[in-house]
Amino acid sequence: MKTARHTAIALCAALVLVAAPARAQQAPPAAAPGVVVEKVEKRDVRPSIDFTGRVKAVGKVDLRARVEGFLQKRLFTEGQDVKTDDLLFAIEKEQYQAAVDQQKAEVAKAQAAVTNAVQQLTRARELIKNQNIAQSTLDERVAGEGSARAQVLAAQANLRSAEINLSYTDIKAPIAGRIGQANITVGNLVGPDSGVLATIVSQDPIYVTFPVAQRIMTDLQTKAAETGKKTEAVVRVRLPDGKLYDKPGKIDFLDVQVAQGTDTLTVRAAFPNPDRILVDGQSVGVTAERSDAELAVVVPQSATQIDQGGRFVLVVGKDNKVEVRRIKATPRRDGSAVVEEGLQEGELVIVEGLQKVRPGVVVNPTVQPSSLTAPKS
Repeated sequence: MKTARHTAIALCAALVLVAAPARAQQAPPAAAPGVVVEKVEKRDVRPSIDFTGRVKAVGKVDLRARVEGFLQKRLFTEGQDVKTDDLLFAIEKEQYQAAVDQQKAEVAKAQAAVTNAVQQLTRARELIKNQNIAQSTLDERVAGEGSARAQVLAAQANLRSAEINLSYTDIKAPIAGRIGQANITVGNLVGPDSGVLATIVSQDPIYVTFPVAQRIMTDLQTKAAETGKKTEAVVRVRLPDGKLYDKPGKIDFLDVQVAQGTDTLTVRAAFPNPDRILVDGQSVGVTAERSDAELAVVVPQSATQIDQGGRFVLVVGKDNKVEVRRIKATPRRDGSAVVEEGLQEGELVIVEGLQKVRPGVVVNPTVQPSSLTAPKS
C-alpha cells in the first residue's frame, strides 16, 4: 500500500512539472498601454515675437527756480498727481513786486514826458507859421517828441521784464502727471543754480520702447511687399509678475537710425495707463503680434518634446502604432505651438501618457477635444 501511494504522489508531481511550462506559454498578451491623443487642428493665430522693453514717460519735466529768493511755500504732497498750471512752489515776492511797482512809475513818467513833448511840438508848429521861432527849434521839438515816445517803449519793456520775474516766483506745473520728491525744503535760498526742485512725470498715456533686430524688420518689409498690404502690429506688455497687461498698445514711432553695436532698431508703442500700472523706467516683456490672423497647424506644447535631433511629437498612426514625427514649431505663451512643418491636419498626437510608450509600440488611444483655448480677437 505504501509503495502504491508513493508512486501516485511522484506521478502527480511529474504531471505538475510538465504542465507548468505549458501554462506559462499560454498566458494572455499584455494589454496595450492607454494614451490620450488630440487631433491636429488648423486654427486662426496671430504670429508674434517677444522682446524686452522699457517703460518711458511721454513727458518728464525737472522743475527749477528761474529767479533767486527764499523758498516760502511747497504746495504739494510728494508723489501726488498734479494738473497743468497747478501751483507747486512759491518764492518770496516782495523784491520782485517792488521792481514791478518801480517800473510802473517809470512808464507813467515817460508817458507824461510824451504829453509835454506833444504840447511843445504843437506850439512850435503854430509859431513857425508866423516865423516867431526858428526852424531849428521846431526840429528840436520834433526830435524831443520822438525821444519821449521811445522812453515810453523802454519803460514798458522794463515793466514787462519785471512782471516776468515776478511771475517766476510762482513755480507751476507745465504738464500733468505725478510729482516726485522735493529736493529742497522751505526756507532755503534758491535760484537758477540750485538744481532740480522736483520732477514731474506724465502718466497717461505712456510709452514702451523695445529694440527690434534689423533682420526682423527686413523680413516684415519683405512679407508686406509680397502680400501687397501693410500689416499692423498689436503690442502687448507682460508685467514683472508674469501677468499680461490688459490694455494693448500701438506702435507710433520707429527710430531713423540702427544701433551699430547691436544692429537693432528702437521701436516705440503708446499705451493707455489710467491706473498708473506702468511706471517710467520699468522693465517689461513685450509681445508684438499681427493684428490679422492666419490659418496654421496648432498643437499643445505638452505634446512636443526635444532631443538632440530637435523638436518632435509622438503620433498614433496606422494600426495604433506610435511614430516619431520631427517638426518645426514655434511655442506660444498661451500653451500652444504653431507647427510650420511635420504635421498634417487630422493626425493624432499623444498629449498624455508619453512616458509609457516608445516608437513602434501599439497603444490604446483615447481622443479628447482640443485643450487649446480660442484665440483672442
